[in-house]
Order: sequence, then structure tokens, then C-alpha cells
Amino acid sequence: MNARSEQLKAVERLLNIMDELREQCPWDKKQTMQTLRHLTIEETYELGDAILDNDLEEVKKELGDLLLHIVFYAKIGSETQDFDIADVANGICEKLINRHPHIYGDVKVQDENEVKQNWENIKLKEGKKSVLEGVPNSLPSLVKANRIQEKVAGVGFDWEHPEQVFEKLKEELGELQVEVESNDADKIESEFGDVLFSMVNYARFLNVNPENALERTNKKFIKRFQYLEGKAKESGKTLKEMTLAEMDIFWEEAKSI
Repeated sequence: MNARSEQLKAVERLLNIMDELREQCPWDKKQTMQTLRHLTIEETYELGDAILDNDLEEVKKELGDLLLHIVFYAKIGSETQDFDIADVANGICEKLINRHPHIYGDVKVQDENEVKQNWENIKLKEGKKSVLEGVPNSLPSLVKANRIQEKVAGVGFDWEHPEQVFEKLKEELGELQVEVESNDADKIESEFGDVLFSMVNYARFLNVNPENALERTNKKFIKRFQYLEGKAKESGKTLKEMTLAEMDIFWEEAKSI
């Protein structure tokens, strides 16, 4: 691995390149925080894909893309005299020091749960009116549900045992079935949401990230379905021309690959 001096030199090189691009490149000169926003979100998802695939070479590349965006935003901020990269770095440094009193102060903690509780309590002391203020409105619903539950658990609003959460999940499934039988679309949607929320909560107690778990299943399904499509093509049929029994044979083959 590179020495700290080489790491700092690389970051300085990126900052210098950003200065040059902002001054000389027609595309880079036109960009604003608003035009970069959707690109940053896209890059974040690409990083997430690389992490799920455990492709470390791709992780390195995607981290570079995200680092470029951070430097880009900081450059724009410096042009308006609002902040620069030093302000960004020092800001997160101060936050980390303030929120880790067990490292930089005299607070004692027993485990990671106490660390999380201290973190949320410190945020409230910093002026946050609610522990949920830190959950972005634009997060995908599944990720948002997980973050909401992590946040409230951090201040003690939580179940004590996984078994309790599982019982709650079964209760919500029962309530969903009642509404399905009543055929009330609005209530079905509401109860379905409660089931999903409970599933996310149960995942947390099992130490499973629900977003990762679902995306893993998405990738698995895509791989198997594309195998099925390929086999159908080899047999000279379309999927619509195949029986479910025929498709099931290829599906089982795909599961063994």
C-alpha cells in the first residue's frame, strides 16, 4: 500500500486536475451541483453493485468516480466562496471527534450498541429535533425503512429479542390476509407496507441488510431467467410457446449452476 505521503500527493494531483478541468474543459465548466446530482446518485449505485459482486477492482474504480464528485462539489463551493475541500474534510473530522467521546474523551462504552446510542444522543444535543431528521426523504423505501429502524433503535425504541419481531411479522401477515379477503385495495396496500416494514425489522435482528439481500435475489433471478431464455432459444421456441413444466426443467438446471 502507498505511504501517507503518496496518498496525500495523489489527492493533491486530483485537486489540481479538477482546477484545470474547471477552467479549460467546456463540459466541466458548465456543471453545477444540480446537474451533477443525478450522476452522483448513479455512481453510488454502481459502487453498490461492485461491492455486492465483490469485484474489488471495480470497487476501486467506482470509489474514484465518487471521489471525483466530492472534489467537484467542493470546487464549485469554493468558487462561490461557501466552502472548499478543506472545509469539507475538517467538518467531517470535527464531527467524528465529537461523536466518538469514547475515543477522544473520557466516555466508556461496552459495545457497538452503546456507541450507536451515544451517536444519536449527541446528534440531539447538537440541535436535532428528532433522531429521524438524518434519514433522507429521497432514499428508496426499503433502505429508508432500515435506516428509520436503526435510528430509533439507537435511542432505545426497539424489541429485545428476534422472536418478538418474528411474532410481530406473523401478526402483520394475518392482518394482511384479513384485508385481502375483504378486497379493500387501500387497506391491502397499507397492511402490505406493514408486512414489509416488519420484514426489514426482522432482517436487522438477523444481522441481514435487507437491501443487499433483495438485490442478491434480484441478481440470482436475472441469471436464472436469462439461462432459461437461452435454453428456450436453443430449442427453437419462445418462452410463450413453452409449457410451465418445460420451463421448470431449465429453471432447476439454472439453480445448479
